[in-house]
Amino acid sequence: MSIKLLVLGAGGTGGYFGGRLAQAGIDVSFLVRPARAALLREHGLRIRSPLGDADVPVHVLTADDLSAAAPFDLVLLSCKAYDLDSAMDAIAPAVAAGARVLPLLNGLRHYEALDARFGFDHVLGGLCFISAALGADGEILHLGKPASMTFGERVGQTPDARLQALAAACAQAGIDHLHTLDIAQAQWVKYSFLTALAAGTCAMRAPIGTIVAGEGGADFMAALHEECLAVAAATGHPVPAAAQATARETLVAEGSPMKASMLRDLEAGQRVEAAHIVGDMLHRADALGVDTPRLRMAWVHLQAYETQRAAD
Repeated sequence: MSIKLLVLGAGGTGGYFGGRLAQAGIDVSFLVRPARAALLREHGLRIRSPLGDADVPVHVLTADDLSAAAPFDLVLLSCKAYDLDSAMDAIAPAVAAGARVLPLLNGLRHYEALDARFGFDHVLGGLCFISAALGADGEILHLGKPASMTFGERVGQTPDARLQALAAACAQAGIDHLHTLDIAQAQWVKYSFLTALAAGTCAMRAPIGTIVAGEGGADFMAALHEECLAVAAATGHPVPAAAQATARETLVAEGSPMKASMLRDLEAGQRVEAAHIVGDMLHRADALGVDTPRLRMAWVHLQAYETQRAAD
């Protein structure tokens, strides 16, 4: 089957993947605010990437247009966690008309809210690996070579032809992707790595290479990762040894400039997804009786940042 996609927003993540799909001729519409719509209509969606630049004419919708639009098969949802409520309001007409939601947000806490709003059967499982942001002129800046999507039916859901069609669309667009039978396992592989990366780089206000250059730095990052792996195992989704090794190598890599996108947001004085990623992992650990002292320290640090930011 062919597929008709609605992408909420045209920021770094949604803009990149939606733009690549549109570039390949897939039927993609972007649901954006009026100012962004005007920019996209005038200049198209501009991607600047080590995997190849692109300037793509795209179809855009605003909230006023959505109710009159033809039904969509899937909504790609890639907003920041703190914008989830407004994002759900925005896509509600598309879901009511029959679309399924494929969230590409970091972490796991958003599933509870999405299920409550739209129903379990309407919310599929997904994640992505990409570092991307908006440039000063509204272009998508892909900040590295990794750019992949993983998606699948959640436990208890029946096979969905939409995901098979999405996999075919990704193949047509040259997007690295995986339609997995165990999306929960894939989510915990990413979540355990991402939480360690975010907690460590934000707590130290430094990229990995700077942290591990100091005495005890590599041990600190490795121990943070072990805490997150222990939570994953306690939930019944242990991370496979090969995935652990790959993540660990990245988290202690000498000279690495890698930092979490949360740290980039923090350095810019912006809101951060601390509660959705670090806080949620800590609360899951507490509920399961898993001791996570380094994660707890990072959570206190991030809360202090948010408190100070609100006061300034």
